[in-house]
Amino acid sequence: MAAPTRYLAGDGASSSIACLSLCLVVLDEGRRKRRRSSEEERSRRSGRDAVGSEAEQEAERKCEDMLSVARRPLSAAVPVGNLLGIHLFQCPDTVGIVARLSECIASRGGNIHSVDFTYNPMLWPRDVLRTDFLNLSQHFSAQRSTVRVPDLDPKYKISVLASKQEIPLFSHACALLFTFSQDHCLFDLLYRWQEGRLPVDINCVISNHDRLKDNHVRRFLERHGIPYHYLPTSPGNKREQEILELVQGTDFVVLARYMQILSEGFLKAYGKDIINIHHGLLPSFKGGNPSRQAFNAGVKLIGATSHFVTPELDAGPIIEQMVERVSHRDTLQSFVVKSENLEKQCLAEAIKSYCELRVLPYELKKTVVF
Repeated sequence: MAAPTRYLAGDGASSSIACLSLCLVVLDEGRRKRRRSSEEERSRRSGRDAVGSEAEQEAERKCEDMLSVARRPLSAAVPVGNLLGIHLFQCPDTVGIVARLSECIASRGGNIHSVDFTYNPMLWPRDVLRTDFLNLSQHFSAQRSTVRVPDLDPKYKISVLASKQEIPLFSHACALLFTFSQDHCLFDLLYRWQEGRLPVDINCVISNHDRLKDNHVRRFLERHGIPYHYLPTSPGNKREQEILELVQGTDFVVLARYMQILSEGFLKAYGKDIINIHHGLLPSFKGGNPSRQAFNAGVKLIGATSHFVTPELDAGPIIEQMVERVSHRDTLQSFVVKSENLEKQCLAEAIKSYCELRVLPYELKKTVVF
């Protein structure tokens, strides 16, 4: 079933742009209907009271559907013999952009589904596909025209920077409440990578805090052949040159609670995107201890923010945000626990969206997320 493509145009007073992202989102409705019919038939045969269990069964079905969609690769619904293509296109706003792009895909036998397209590689070889979109980008003076075919293209190579500092939290009376580590984002990322739920290859993990060899993260990395680099930092030496050498050849870098500020010189030298997770709902509560800041402010919503790294602290374009409600009954410890759960989900979703070409920065601090 075809649906309108997503389109954004800026106003004429500013540097207007048009953004088009083509992505595939198709659910196997037939399979779901067959499963439901089968469940209903079994229920009738067994004489089960459908009224009493209807809500429970529906909740279970929804949970299964959500897990199925979450684990399903992008190309799961692509017809046999076809491939999924993703095209991210940014150009000055003008009449006919969507029409020309649609015509290009249709003329090669491709088909747009929702906001992606599928095509037959025998009818539209990859080099011809690249040339066709290149010609369109030149015609519309595009600032960006990126095409990916997930089943053919190599996975993104990333490096992960992560701290592991035992952070104490004190009460106002300076009594130690508890300490918490910062490995939750790193380990969640590694687990999702192992499960094949993130389209990336991890080049290495870099940390400014050491971990014992029998640490669960070290054991995981050693088991999967992922290099681990311990680079202790100090106020006068951030080890940025060494980090830069280690991340060369990667497509982007992920900061999984890396509690160091990267200099503007490092960002320019690396020259590619860096994605950070902040355990607060930006633009509020920037900097350190955002959970304590939020707790002291008496907020009713806490959150996590994944954003691009820029020279200004915690001010880069936002990719993803997630929130959870809190109340006066929550303690500082429960704030931290809830925040950690949000951080893991928020970072993973940001990485997934970025790899699927669903994130387009514009106007310095804004993003379009398709």
